[in-house]
Amino acid sequence: MASGKVMDPDNLNENVKKTVYAVRGELYLRASELQKEGKKIIFTNVGNPHALGQKPLTFPRQVMALCQAPFLMDDPHVGLLFPADAIAKAKHYLAMTSGGVGAYSDSRGLPGVRQEVANFILQRDGYPSDPENIFLTDGASKGVAQVLNALIRDEKDGVLVPIPQYPLYSATIQLLGGTLVPYYLAEEDNWGLNTNDLRKSVTEARRKGICVRGLVFINPGNPTGQCLTEKNLRELIEFCIKEKIVLMADEVYQQNVYQDERPFISARKVLMGMGPPVSEALELVSFHTVSKGFLGECGQRGGYFEMTNIHPKTVDELYKVSSIALSPNVTGQIMMGLMVSPPKPGDISYPLYKAESEAISLSLRKRAHIMTDGFNACENIVCNFTEGAMYSFPQVKLPQAAIAAAKKAGKAPDVFYCLRLLEATGISTVPGSGFGQKEGTFHVRTTILPSERDMPGIMESFKKFNADFMAQHSDTKSKL
Repeated sequence: MASGKVMDPDNLNENVKKTVYAVRGELYLRASELQKEGKKIIFTNVGNPHALGQKPLTFPRQVMALCQAPFLMDDPHVGLLFPADAIAKAKHYLAMTSGGVGAYSDSRGLPGVRQEVANFILQRDGYPSDPENIFLTDGASKGVAQVLNALIRDEKDGVLVPIPQYPLYSATIQLLGGTLVPYYLAEEDNWGLNTNDLRKSVTEARRKGICVRGLVFINPGNPTGQCLTEKNLRELIEFCIKEKIVLMADEVYQQNVYQDERPFISARKVLMGMGPPVSEALELVSFHTVSKGFLGECGQRGGYFEMTNIHPKTVDELYKVSSIALSPNVTGQIMMGLMVSPPKPGDISYPLYKAESEAISLSLRKRAHIMTDGFNACENIVCNFTEGAMYSFPQVKLPQAAIAAAKKAGKAPDVFYCLRLLEATGISTVPGSGFGQKEGTFHVRTTILPSERDMPGIMESFKKFNADFMAQHSDTKSKL
């Protein structure tokens, strides 16, 4: 019989105690302590655009303001503060609700917004989408958790996850009592994906008695920043059909692409383009969010997932479980509608919306280059170019003396490096071990989101720290 109070740490669910989420782990907690002590901290540990100075787009916030305070539209002078298309859009969304943003919606989300998402998918891919198979969620993370919850039955159920991975997946799989089955991306091949490695991972897992039921891929990649080609996607689709595995397409960074050679292409578009019987054989779930792209509305918590070739009764079961929470937050749903149905050419707000969104996208492209070039100018650091998403994931080649110093301090080598970086510069990053990495390699993940103006100074500060660290822990020095 367990002693102490029911909610004492020793008496908690073991899956809760074992769950780790590195993005807000030891480094983040130490950074928060230093900030309270008055040190200036640059939080590059998480893709949080507005927290690092990105301004919200005007039109979506105008519409949101009117939805939150609809009485403003009764003021005869409202047209002096808000453009006519923002007023019309706010009325459009409020008409979808049963009582404004303070009322519950359908558990799958507002039907009108789900239709707008379906229209967006049709326009993006060229193939129709059924709004009945679209669930609006509180950010993409909640959607991922809902699908994994349905997929994982016990510890013998496994989900293939890319390594390096976004720890949402490892944490959620652990919390749900499933098994993470890793497949490694090839850093030397620009974090490429090899189906032979996938096959080995599945074979090894099955040999251990694990039933592999799902495969996650992130495109563009987090933390690695690579963009998958159409060929990559075809191979993934064929692999999942052959192995009877559900494909989970994390496509939240689809608007964050910083090169022209590999534009974003959705898994659904590739699947539909392959035609029957392939296009009808793959079980596919795709995820998107308002938190990324040039919108960057992380705090609004708007997302969706779309199900393709999923059994109707399974859709019903997911609807039942969604109903436990009654409804996703309505402001996040409206922000999703605004993302997928923005101002069009000819609308009053279109010129400003276009100028603001293009400026953010262009600046992010520049910052991707500044950061990659900055890391590659540092001693003992190599970094693949950030083709997409919001992160750099450089490899730090730590001297043996640094590894020994880390061991003496009771820290993993990359954690030791990142803590020293934080103390010296105020730059808060995430050690590569939080995402998974090949044995014997060490990485750092940082966002490319600090302002374009601040980026050169940040990289110079990083370079100076790294040079001092490498000099202090030189293997040659340690032998003297």
